Amino acid sequence: MARPAFDTLRALAITSQALGFILIITLETLMGDAARPWQGWTLAVMVTAAIGIALVRLYRRNRSRKAMARRLADDGEDS
Repeated sequence: MARPAFDTLRALAITSQALGFILIITLETLMGDAARPWQGWTLAVMVTAAIGIALVRLYRRNRSRKAMARRLADDGEDS
């Protein structure tokens, strides 16, 4: 099975992590020590996004495997 040339989930993961780190650095620059709680929330959102993307990837992979197994089973019955 060929992999797609552009992986949307990978791009989404990279973008969300990059934006999160940029926001954390910007908060530190603008707010100093008062930024700590906001940085914590930003990190929590980043981790939640990463887990969500990983779950979607796992779901798609399992769905693809089941479809492939179903196709192979159907081909085996026809022979």
